[in-house]
Amino acid sequence: MDHATVADLLLARADDDHPGLLFGDDAWTWREVVSESARRAALLTELRRPGPFHAGVLLPNGPDYLFWLGAAALSGATLVGINLTRRGAELARDISHTDCQVIVTDTAGKQSLAELDTGVADDRILVVDEVQVPDAAQPPSGLPDASALTVLLFTSGSTGAPKAVKCSQGRLAAIGQRASELYGFRRDDVCYCSMPLFHGNAIMAVWAPALVVGATFATRPKFSASGFLPDVRRFGATFFNYVGKSLAYILATPEQPDDADNTLERGFGTEASERDIAAFQRRFGCRVVEGYGSSEGGAIITRVPDMPPGSLGRPSNDQTVVVNPETGEECPRAVFDEHGRLLNPEAIGEIVNKAGAAGFEGYYNNPEAEKARTRNGWYWSGDLGYRDADGFFYFAGRSSDWLRVDSENFAAAPVERILFRHPDVVMVAVYAVPDARGGDQVMAALELAEGATFDPDAFAKFLETQADLGTKWAPRFIRVVDQMPLTGTNKVFKTPLQRDGWHTTDEVWWRAERGDNTYRRLTADDARALDRELRAHGRPYDRSL
Repeated sequence: MDHATVADLLLARADDDHPGLLFGDDAWTWREVVSESARRAALLTELRRPGPFHAGVLLPNGPDYLFWLGAAALSGATLVGINLTRRGAELARDISHTDCQVIVTDTAGKQSLAELDTGVADDRILVVDEVQVPDAAQPPSGLPDASALTVLLFTSGSTGAPKAVKCSQGRLAAIGQRASELYGFRRDDVCYCSMPLFHGNAIMAVWAPALVVGATFATRPKFSASGFLPDVRRFGATFFNYVGKSLAYILATPEQPDDADNTLERGFGTEASERDIAAFQRRFGCRVVEGYGSSEGGAIITRVPDMPPGSLGRPSNDQTVVVNPETGEECPRAVFDEHGRLLNPEAIGEIVNKAGAAGFEGYYNNPEAEKARTRNGWYWSGDLGYRDADGFFYFAGRSSDWLRVDSENFAAAPVERILFRHPDVVMVAVYAVPDARGGDQVMAALELAEGATFDPDAFAKFLETQADLGTKWAPRFIRVVDQMPLTGTNKVFKTPLQRDGWHTTDEVWWRAERGDNTYRRLTADDARALDRELRAHGRPYDRSL
């Protein structure tokens, strides 16, 4: 099918009796999904007031979320996907920032909104178990056009305050059609989505392409590592999505001899390690595909046949390059050793689309962020990467993940990949802490496998054997965490780690002297001495990040 809007795609399913939605033990045909969406669209139309027609949805994954998503598309409203993990002033800011006219939520959500100044009156907070929707309704006669804003999707907030990404009816419909072709969506697919529907990955990479081909969309309230395989078997899922560290948590569940006895054929997601992808494919007997593409849409890298291991693929145009953010010049091509390890870290820079930002529709109510994203007429992705001599791209972290140690700049992601080779490491985050002499020092947070303990001598010996570990890359500080802090989309949240530095009750090890490869336990006296040294050099530790 070739439809210009999401509303068109939904109406094409109005008489479709193929299963459209699975949740728990309940099922809805596409005909029923469209009917439920039309009922809520009628209510939204009644509630509309002058100004931006924005409906905030503060709900876990489930049928209500999908019905209100469809309602927004049919009525011409804009659904604002509100992050369920936000609380207090941050939650109020997200709602007021996006000019919500109504909020759709549940009892728990209404309690989290109590006493907050969101700009939305109490009588316009719709609790799904209480709100009265029309018994039946036809889709509105005047459907929105392709330019109408249909969703605002907040960024994960892993590098600052979340930004509300604009996505029009036309762009979302086009994304769905392109993804359905690129990743082979079929009518008989059951697409299992446990990633939050307030995030672009769920809407753009699963719901929209499933809608295009009329596949079945299956979901649960929120991601559960232990519930993953039972859900796959219950729904008969053939496709699943993931974000961030989801695969790592699924792999951390006890392995069973019949794990590969399931219906899965393929999975799609972002930011999993090569080790986890290989282990997941072996254990569950399905193909896992990594992709690259932000919800902003300004730079797209697609998979092609015969890609090198670890590569994202090639960009959609020849104007997508890797740029040194300090000089504005293109970075040299990556050089690898016989093991595929990067030998020239100067190849790392920011992924930039020099053809402009035609695919980027902007951030709502945030002109400064828009300007930063599109400076010099280029689209700056905010992601670090490198490309090889054949034009294949590789991901190297976020632009905020730059470190500068002894006047050498490098990215955190290559260091993280090296530390992740340690057999006891389940998850790793590398980040900068201040150096009294100027620049940064390297700190790493490690989440270890169950039952493992940090062995400082063994870890130091492990680092010595890593031939591609840059001379400035070895962490001076190691923090051992019980559980890595994550965003609501299962991405590592480095801000609290960087804010804490060595000011934590977690176990911290350090190399006390520069050039000393021996790690010893950091004491309270050590921490105070480090703080005194920073203050003496006019660089007191800033814990207000």
